[in-house]
Amino acid sequence: MAKVRAARAEEAQALTELVRRSKAYWGYDAEFLAAVDPELRIDAADVTARRIVVAEDAHGVVQGLASLELELEPDLEGEGAGPRARLGLLFVEPSAIGRGVGRLLYRDAVRRAAGLGVRRLLIDADPHAAGFYRAMGAVAVTVADAGADAGAGAVAGLVRFEVAPAVQAAWARAWTGGVPAVHVGNVAEFNAQFSDASLDREQRAAHHYAALAAFYSPYPAALVLPRAVPRGWIALVGRQLGWGPEVEVYDGLVERGPALSDAVRARPALAGRLTGAGLPLVPWGLTESFARLSGRPWRPQELRYESKAQSHELFGRILAAGGHPEIVLPAQWRAATRRAAVGLLAARTRAGMASVLKSEHGVGGSGTTVVSAAQVRAAGGARAVLRRLPRGPLLIEEYVAGPTEPGEPRDLTYDGFVDDAGRVHEVGGAVMDVAGAGYRGATVGPGVVPAWAQKPLPAFGNAVGRELAAAGYRGWFDVDFVADGAGRLAPTEANLRLTGPSVAFMVAARLDELRGAGHLVRIADRVELGARLPEAQFDELCEALARGCAELGAVFVPAIPTGAFDPAPWLGVLVAAHGRQALDAAEALVRARALAVGTMFAPSR
Repeated sequence: MAKVRAARAEEAQALTELVRRSKAYWGYDAEFLAAVDPELRIDAADVTARRIVVAEDAHGVVQGLASLELELEPDLEGEGAGPRARLGLLFVEPSAIGRGVGRLLYRDAVRRAAGLGVRRLLIDADPHAAGFYRAMGAVAVTVADAGADAGAGAVAGLVRFEVAPAVQAAWARAWTGGVPAVHVGNVAEFNAQFSDASLDREQRAAHHYAALAAFYSPYPAALVLPRAVPRGWIALVGRQLGWGPEVEVYDGLVERGPALSDAVRARPALAGRLTGAGLPLVPWGLTESFARLSGRPWRPQELRYESKAQSHELFGRILAAGGHPEIVLPAQWRAATRRAAVGLLAARTRAGMASVLKSEHGVGGSGTTVVSAAQVRAAGGARAVLRRLPRGPLLIEEYVAGPTEPGEPRDLTYDGFVDDAGRVHEVGGAVMDVAGAGYRGATVGPGVVPAWAQKPLPAFGNAVGRELAAAGYRGWFDVDFVADGAGRLAPTEANLRLTGPSVAFMVAARLDELRGAGHLVRIADRVELGARLPEAQFDELCEALARGCAELGAVFVPAIPTGAFDPAPWLGVLVAAHGRQALDAAEALVRARALAVGTMFAPSR
């Protein structure tokens, strides 16, 4: 494993020779190399002045080098407005090319630039290296885009890239106190505490979604997982998100049933290792078993607003106090009996109104059904519709008609958390992909939330957070909304746990650190695989998808691997990019190639 250190003045000649070998690797003739040689030389004074670092292997052999050269950012009047920098040199020993040395040096340069307050990192790349910089997240710019730098950026034969270095988001630092955390994938354990018939008793899906524990914070110390996960998956996720080898993985602890925290406690050595390091333990959601593991006080009343009826009442109290004119609350009725529910639904159907039928609890849209008046009549009436739904308490809610403009987001969500001191931290808003009532994924990042919702969404989300804090809740939460056709938001439920969008926010925060600010991140819950694959071939597929997305300037991260081994195989994925076009292209590539794996087993003709 290579590591980065500051270069030393006495290494200047040896580093010059390394740069020359690296440049010659691309097949340039002697005449060209002689012409550019003055630009490749490193003097002893350059080592400090150009902030040169080297990457060396475990034996202390230098494998590559990079420089970070500060400049003054000119403003429109020509005065210095702030620091910018150039990645003046990034060269790798030919024998080490393709082994991750360039990636290590690049990420170090972006990190150092962010620490120095650099707002723009400029790269004038050899054409042979353009693919590398694109894959690392740098954005290619034209001479016109370069503006005041056009002259400097128009060096013959070079390709100009820019990066916006970023430090870790303030909310991400506050989430875990700025240190790595132990991630406990207790999804099934969280669900099991709600005796709702809409939730899977076997918790098969929950154990798959527990793999999202890899993303409960931007950089974990350890992952605790109920099911065994492929080793190749861990390696690829770690490489894509810049984790070191110190991230520990404890998997295969619970194949069936919800008791992950208890399974850890049943292994005293493991429990001691996880809890004795003084690192925060981050679960999917709070449970009594997790409280015993972590030593946290168990206060079941903290979770009362996980109930859809209770959260609806909370929303009503907030709106009654005023101050949220762009928020409208759909009416909701709790049916004490199925007979009462039949009467309510029948009355709404006679009035030609659509309805939303909800169980008290549920995840990912489970237990929620949307029916129009025509659908109720076609099904044989209200009684026939309700006969198909899970037993248990039922809520009937007014249906909110969505925007009429094509492409206008309908389903939005706000994410935040309440820290141990009761302070509310805003994380951001996202647009969800919902089909019917079923959640399929979400997209986060700059410009995702439409302009008209950018103020009311966080304003109401923060108000919910303050109420949760006052009620004693500590942890992550989100508030889901549907947009109506009049530019208003209707809150539909609160989730007092981590969610799919929260995972996307974590990955965006990490990639912004590694690749520059401004990532769009999309999580897709289920990408269909064309065939079940052996683990080795599954790893090969994921590596190929990572390479294909990198060629687009995007990042592929397999989020849920274990569904790939189900009888009807699927894969949860994350894709990220600095622009919508690349993001959409990456998702399309992943879906097409994942489905196409079945063709290798098709009978030949």
